[in-house]
Amino acid sequence: MMRRCDGVGVLLALAVLCSAPSAFAQEEQPVEPEPERELVTEARPVWTLQVDPLTTYLGYVHLQVERALTPKFSLYAGPHLRLFRAPLSEPEAGDDYRGVGLEVGARFFPWARAPQGAWAQVRGVGARVAGDAGVEPGGYVSALVGYTAIFGDVFVLSGGAGVQYISYQLDGVGPKGIYPALHTTLGVAF
Repeated sequence: MMRRCDGVGVLLALAVLCSAPSAFAQEEQPVEPEPERELVTEARPVWTLQVDPLTTYLGYVHLQVERALTPKFSLYAGPHLRLFRAPLSEPEAGDDYRGVGLEVGARFFPWARAPQGAWAQVRGVGARVAGDAGVEPGGYVSALVGYTAIFGDVFVLSGGAGVQYISYQLDGVGPKGIYPALHTTLGVAF
């Protein structure tokens, strides 16, 4: 009888050993991958191309190409041209001269949405002023605050105000001194 018990004991021991891992093992749950965390980025244009209708009316044509370098900072540059006398200036004023130069500016956007939103800016213009009286250097520097709106990620409308020092004379004729500064532009963003 011993032999029979030994065989049954061995079979029982094997059954317990074979079933033990599954009896004590935890049932595996399917592991779902963690959802990927999406970075919150707002797709917005970083370039603008703008013209200033107010200064164009006054005879100073500006084309500004702006690039947002960071969400808080942008730079712009473009040609500066004085092509004609302002329509309301007196013909005898003697300011019938031309200017060719460069305008550069830097804008700070405190709410980090460059090139749109509220901004503070410094800008400068250097020009070669020429006419019948000769050739002289001219230009101005300005500090302004303003706002740029971009509609439909394409259409740009901007305005601002501040103060400037201007020296744009030829043979003593033309503006020189501290004046109000205005900024108006229309353009496109891309």
